[in-house]
Amino acid sequence: MLWKLNRLRAMGAAEIAYRLRQAAQAQWERRGLRLARPPAPEGDCGRPWLAELPRDFDVTVYRAAAERVLAGHFEIFALKDAALGFPPQWNRDPKTGTAAPLAFGKTLNYRDERVVGDIKYLWEPNRHAELVTLAQAWHLTGEARFAEGCRRLLDSWFGQCPYPLGPNWTSSLEHGVRLANWAVAWFLLGDRVEGEFRDRWLEAIYRHCHFIAGHFSRHSSANNHLLGELMGLVIGATVWPLWPESARWRQRAAREFEREALKQTGEDGVNREQAIWYQHEVADMMLLAGLIGRANGIEFSQAYWRRLEAMLEFIAALMDAGGHVPMIGDADDARLVRFDPRPKADVYRSLLATGAVLFGRGDFKAKAGGFDDKSRWLLGDAAAERLASLEARPGEPRRAFPEGGYWILGDAFETARELRLVADAGPLGYLSIAAHGHADALSFTLSVAGRQMLIDPGTYAYHTQKVWRDYFRGTSAHNTLRVDGVDQSVIGGNFLWTRHATARCVEWTPGAESDRWVGEHNGYRRLADPVTHRREVVLEKPTRRIRVDDALDCKGPHRIELFWHFAEDCEVSLNAGIIVIRKGPVTLRLSGPDGLTVRLARGESDPPLGWVSRSFDAKCPCTTAVFTGVVSAGWEGTTTMEIDLS
Repeated sequence: MLWKLNRLRAMGAAEIAYRLRQAAQAQWERRGLRLARPPAPEGDCGRPWLAELPRDFDVTVYRAAAERVLAGHFEIFALKDAALGFPPQWNRDPKTGTAAPLAFGKTLNYRDERVVGDIKYLWEPNRHAELVTLAQAWHLTGEARFAEGCRRLLDSWFGQCPYPLGPNWTSSLEHGVRLANWAVAWFLLGDRVEGEFRDRWLEAIYRHCHFIAGHFSRHSSANNHLLGELMGLVIGATVWPLWPESARWRQRAAREFEREALKQTGEDGVNREQAIWYQHEVADMMLLAGLIGRANGIEFSQAYWRRLEAMLEFIAALMDAGGHVPMIGDADDARLVRFDPRPKADVYRSLLATGAVLFGRGDFKAKAGGFDDKSRWLLGDAAAERLASLEARPGEPRRAFPEGGYWILGDAFETARELRLVADAGPLGYLSIAAHGHADALSFTLSVAGRQMLIDPGTYAYHTQKVWRDYFRGTSAHNTLRVDGVDQSVIGGNFLWTRHATARCVEWTPGAESDRWVGEHNGYRRLADPVTHRREVVLEKPTRRIRVDDALDCKGPHRIELFWHFAEDCEVSLNAGIIVIRKGPVTLRLSGPDGLTVRLARGESDPPLGWVSRSFDAKCPCTTAVFTGVVSAGWEGTTTMEIDLS
């Protein structure tokens, strides 16, 4: 009830009216009204995104991955070798073993783990990434057992997940992602899709399109979910334009998809969710919808493609010389289509490789590190030659992203002596719920010589484990300052913030000798004695010294905690108030503000502190320095970081 009340407070009158209409529609559908009734398909299917699908791969990789699927072994988040059987039980959460009921989907409470278990784990295999793996193996080997595996997988899903019942008929986003995977598999299988199997599959495709068209995420939920839904409908109505509604679905979805893609990402290329993993997922949506659309006479605007290029520029700016990208905001490890079945595939470098070919960008090529399998599936075998013909041009990245709220301080970019600091004065998240944002105002990350030193600890949990969900997105999990033991913004639910800190950049002065950045936020103005936190960061390049000046504008005393989170493979020691952090050839000496007590935390659970999550539902200890004390009005404190690179 508290979540529902908080969620209601985040809605305006128009959204409340929309939600009421959606609830009424769900009740009509529950009674059998307005349900999808697939007419007979007529006409030809659309064309694949490439005139000739690529074949120049290491076949052993795809055969081995497909063999694992046929043997019933799945990789689902932290379950690296889940023996689910083949085909699996589609309505069973593989993590907890909870079997969700085949109740009417739109009224099934998928947020209740007592009913469905961990819904992320249940939904993930139902996106059918493994179907693509089997279809790739068939395409590359011609071995009939892989095509037969595709048929068995889908037939079992059609049987176990009858429309409109169960947890797989609740979320339009899941339908959109499933349609994307179905489209790729459909083209790879080619003439193996025939007869009754083809008829059953087409009926399911029609129902998916109908479901999405009737259940869009609107208003405060119109984030990447809406984009994924529109993408799925664009792809569904373009690849299978076989029904009277198809043209209308396609036109509406294509128009709205472009509009939302431009709306949800700023002109500087930063996605407004303030979450870098979702930046990658949205870029993938734009790529796949754009390429399939282009192959079928739907050309998105130049502004659309320019915005995608800007998104990749932002990723390139964040990426250090070692290929690392900070884990800012939420991340769930999901991939739209698993073109490369290897779990360690680098999604960010892959995007830059694809972007290098699409946009002729030598700077993207310099950071991509080569032509990867996903780029080959998207762009074809000949694209490898186009990439090879580009001159790699490493150089200084874009450094200011004022709309998104990120600034890059640094020196010797793209070299063995690189220093890269990413400072955050962006919004909490997108729209009134800011679903995927973290309370990280004025935090920054730091890498030296391509080695991560100060980190954003990631996400870890979504729908379950509330204590950990709240910790990883809270202020104490970021390299910033907390006042009176409360977060900068107020949590109202797993994907809901009820009060948002507003941050801004006050000054940005890059230079040959130094970079200076000043930001402030008002998240603690809600306290009985209102507080404004201002932070100045100065990088002195000749001495490779960083000075961080924190200041609080307030009238009375407050208890503060200043957090610094170090990468888990750093060696960290504390001696006479000086923290020494070592990693390979890099040594960082950190001295905190005078008058504060310092301690090192690592892997603490009550309350949580000193953890990093590199992948969804997996965490390990890291060392965190905490400076604490009670300070008076007008407090100012300085942290210094001295960097040695042997």
